[in-house]
Amino acid sequence: MPHASNIVHCDGPDSPYALDTIPIRPRNGELDAVCPVCRGRGQWNTEIDLVSFRCKRITCAECHGAGWVETGSDPVVLPDIVMSEDGHPQWTVRYQASSGSDAIDPAKPGLADHGD
Repeated sequence: MPHASNIVHCDGPDSPYALDTIPIRPRNGELDAVCPVCRGRGQWNTEIDLVSFRCKRITCAECHGAGWVETGSDPVVLPDIVMSEDGHPQWTVRYQASSGSDAIDPAKPGLADHGD
């Protein structure tokens, strides 16, 4: 059944409505400061319907969805999935320098390109 809609497309976290309905993420104790890009939310809306508030979101490339960033030289621990020797996916962690950030591929929102 069709319903009224008013869909807005957001170009980035500074766009109007980009951070609507997204709460600030709690600090996990390991990271130092609120992310300057997503302002602590870890993601932003790429598309939002201002009537129903349904939305499509993308993960922040600066904080990797944590909402917080490391300001010192400590490496950042990120969850990741790798293929095991028997060809099955398995969870692992990877360490990334705090100064770098992964690029987000707009064709695959929410997934970071690790450059592998």
